[in-house]
Amino acid sequence: MSTRTDPQEIPLHGGDVTEGVVRVGDTVRRPMRASSPSVHALLRHLEAAGFDGAPRVLGIDDLGREVLTFVEGKVPMRPLPDYAATDETLVELARLLRRFHDAAASFTPPPGALWEIGSAPDDAPELIGHCDVTPDNVVFREPRAAPGTSVRPVPYALIDFDLARPTTRLFDVLTTLRHWAPIDDPIDRDPLLRTADVGARLRLFSDTYGLTRRDRLRLLELARVRFDRSYGHMRQKARTVGGGWARMWSNGAGERIRRAADWLDANEEALRAHLV
Repeated sequence: MSTRTDPQEIPLHGGDVTEGVVRVGDTVRRPMRASSPSVHALLRHLEAAGFDGAPRVLGIDDLGREVLTFVEGKVPMRPLPDYAATDETLVELARLLRRFHDAAASFTPPPGALWEIGSAPDDAPELIGHCDVTPDNVVFREPRAAPGTSVRPVPYALIDFDLARPTTRLFDVLTTLRHWAPIDDPIDRDPLLRTADVGARLRLFSDTYGLTRRDRLRLLELARVRFDRSYGHMRQKARTVGGGWARMWSNGAGERIRRAADWLDANEEALRAHLV
């Protein structure tokens, strides 16, 4: 499908590494990558499976950009608004991620599928995960309520599947919790989460998602694996790819990962007590 371009392009900001993303009417135009055909196959599968929490693929425009549906709603910018830091948000995000995983589990990638390279566990892949469920990549909407009732927006959809790749459910859960619990040194957290009870938030998300006891026992161990591999991966991307990766690295991404790992070491027993 070829979709004609429109001069009324609105730049979309918020993501860290993908540049040149614009909105045209009710569509989003994004530069194609080698992995884009594989991501499109995943998104089409999600649509066929009835998962409504992801953009739909519409085709390629005259400039060779992918065309996706624009998902209406709010994407929380930093510093996070209060609605993005609540326990209710964490519960709804766990439900959203679980629904995505359940839909993605039946997806069979096309022959020769290419995916972006990123940190991964040693376990055999179980599915194609999102692998980048940061606040920048979650769309919030206000749920239906009685007239005159005030409600807060809750997670509705995942966007920006550029880093989707083979992984495990637990590793994708961990990546999500890294940003939303958050598993981070307090000095690097969003102001509203600086004094958060991270252990309680880990437990709440795990309970809602339905993590087994075995997975809960592995969660913190896997966090160390992710910190180590993310550090090496981001450093390599900054050196070889540049762009947003280089900006993140120069802005202290490596130091933040190291501080998060140290904080985890100092608080592991308390966190584990919440989990199990």
